[in-house]
Amino acid sequence: MLPDGTLVHRNSTPVGEEGSSGPQHQAFPWVVTVLAGVLITTIVVDVIGNLLVIVSVFSNRKLRKAGNAFVVSLALADLVVAIYPYPLVLTAIFHDGWIAGYIHCQISGFLMGLSVIGSIFNITGIAINRYCYICHSLKYDKLFSNSNTMCYVVLVWVLTILAIVPNWFVESLQYDPRVYSCTFVQSVSSLYTITVVVVHFILPIGIVTYCYLRIWILVIQVRRRVKPDSRPKIKPHDLRNFITMFVVFVLFAVCWAPLNMIGLGVALDSRLGQAIPEWLFTASYFMAYFNSCLNAVVYGHGSFLNFCDKENCADERERKNTETCHRTRETFLKTEEL
Repeated sequence: MLPDGTLVHRNSTPVGEEGSSGPQHQAFPWVVTVLAGVLITTIVVDVIGNLLVIVSVFSNRKLRKAGNAFVVSLALADLVVAIYPYPLVLTAIFHDGWIAGYIHCQISGFLMGLSVIGSIFNITGIAINRYCYICHSLKYDKLFSNSNTMCYVVLVWVLTILAIVPNWFVESLQYDPRVYSCTFVQSVSSLYTITVVVVHFILPIGIVTYCYLRIWILVIQVRRRVKPDSRPKIKPHDLRNFITMFVVFVLFAVCWAPLNMIGLGVALDSRLGQAIPEWLFTASYFMAYFNSCLNAVVYGHGSFLNFCDKENCADERERKNTETCHRTRETFLKTEEL
């Protein structure tokens, strides 16, 4: 993709490709079909699933909790790429090159970066929220009041924007024919690539790992009755919620780790750029793209979208049984009076 917006074909040399020395081979037709199929599936599931998550939280009083503010924020981050960048990537796949022009290339790359960085920062916020809720329950209401939580969510997106803006100054958002996308080109600056991987991936993953490790330790201790009986117990609903969010984190780490490790490896040793097969690079990118539709699937499987979870249903059944007992007792007393 040239700055004047002219078309860059698939078989041209990728902009900023590591070790690129000449024309690239055309992709096999079945490869194009697979990539298009993966992206179409991702877009459909992403849009439907994440819209359901957002609507469910806002329409159900029981789901309008402070912790779910990060869930909605994460759903929005996933939704952004399905609405604008992914359709442009799909168009590039069908036309065997970028036809949308330079401005759309820059906007697409910016929104992709905004989505992935926003996702990992929101996942970090969810982990910290779960850690405080389960491990420091006495301080949770003060730390995560409604107003404080909204401030945290705003802070997440401010940090996300600040993290993506430098890409424009180093001119790292370029079209890469290998993945049919305007995206972050890892070879523009080794130092910048290392900084991006560390700050945008390794550091957040480390924080999330610490939070969930502490929660798992507490869960095991409670299960084994190591803690005193006076300590608050972990409710089954809270444990299910924690496991759901933990799975979201694991899937994100698994889907994005290959691409980040490739970028880090190439930044540390530029010779690796020539050794990494194109299919592996392409697969790592589309694996990362596919992650944006997985969160909503996990929420649905984890009963997150159920308006009446098992615990709430049990409470409701108990309430109804109590009311029935009271009515039966009143009827019996009236019968005795007669």
